[in-house]
Amino acid sequence: MSQEPEFENFEGEVEKKFRCPYCHERISMLLDISESGRQLYVEDCEVCCRPIQVDYTAQAGRLVDFVANRN
Repeated sequence: MSQEPEFENFEGEVEKKFRCPYCHERISMLLDISESGRQLYVEDCEVCCRPIQVDYTAQAGRLVDFVANRN
């Protein structure tokens, strides 16, 4: 059984896969990890269109922390 990776690296960006905190569908978001630091913003779920608060930290071109909550 093959398991899909939780995230995939692109140049300066990472595709993060997770479950929507509202509809619980598996979705993904493209995160900019080119600059170190914390990012906090709201983005709608691609399935149910409800607002998700995205909070992540990048360091040296790597995703080090990620949380997605109901807004």
